Amino acid sequence: MNEPERRRVGERGQVTIPKNLREAFDISGGDEVEIRKEAGKIVIERPITREDIAAGYRARAKQLRELNEEMGGVSREADEYLGDAPEWE
Repeated sequence: MNEPERRRVGERGQVTIPKNLREAFDISGGDEVEIRKEAGKIVIERPITREDIAAGYRARAKQLRELNEEMGGVSREADEYLGDAPEWE
């Protein structure tokens, strides 16, 4: 578990995010962050961008294509092993 780092709040309410956290979360000077109250705490996080969402959809589509290919192979194997399904009446 990470040890908390104490920071002093400046006269204008500013706090510096420690360098190790800025690097870990890829936050640079000029970047936007979201700040909100959550369960009695102050939460600071990078906003989700349209590119983040698009990348998530692309990754999911790739997973589904791979699953479809795998299941197609399984279906062919089952057909070869079991033969054609009987006609249902």
